[in-house]
Amino acid sequence: MRKLAPEAVGGPQAKLGARRYAARDMSIDHDRLLGEAFLDGLTELPLDTVRARRAECVEVETGLSYLRRMVQGPLDMVRREQARRADGESPSDLTTLVDELPETLADNARPGGNGRLSQTLEPTEIDAGLAAELAAVTDGGVLPRLGEVDDATLTDVAQRLTALEHRISEQRHAYFGQIDALQAEITRRYRDGEATVDALLAPSSD
Repeated sequence: MRKLAPEAVGGPQAKLGARRYAARDMSIDHDRLLGEAFLDGLTELPLDTVRARRAECVEVETGLSYLRRMVQGPLDMVRREQARRADGESPSDLTTLVDELPETLADNARPGGNGRLSQTLEPTEIDAGLAAELAAVTDGGVLPRLGEVDDATLTDVAQRLTALEHRISEQRHAYFGQIDALQAEITRRYRDGEATVDALLAPSSD
């Protein structure tokens, strides 16, 4: 198994949202995108508008999915350390943590969920607020020192990462609802003959 350098502990996942995306200071208007008004009069909207709104929601959901994966890596590491201590083992040192990192991430791989294809491309939009919350937990250097921190600190980090993951997941599911409604309207128009395949293949004008 390939060895990872100590500086890889915590990985690029944990640092990515903190620095690159928070620096972009992207402000995503979740209230607009998830509000009831976003779907008002859906059957009367031009097809290009419906498609553009679907694309907008998909882009935000892709960013949330990406951010969720950035949370999961550090969370899996913390939980593994907690399990080690619960089994009566000594806290891990940095070398052990690094050596076990690939196995930890592989053992805790999660499916994409909801029958949707996993998004593997880097998104263009990340919620800056959520990324900053992740940075507040991971940028303090606690991940490389998991074997050194006390149980209370380990529990606090686990709880904060778990709460963040849950909030991201809940927001993703809200976007799934919007995406499904917009896709259903597009499908209906083709089924009922209100739109053509040529219109589907044409680039959006929005």
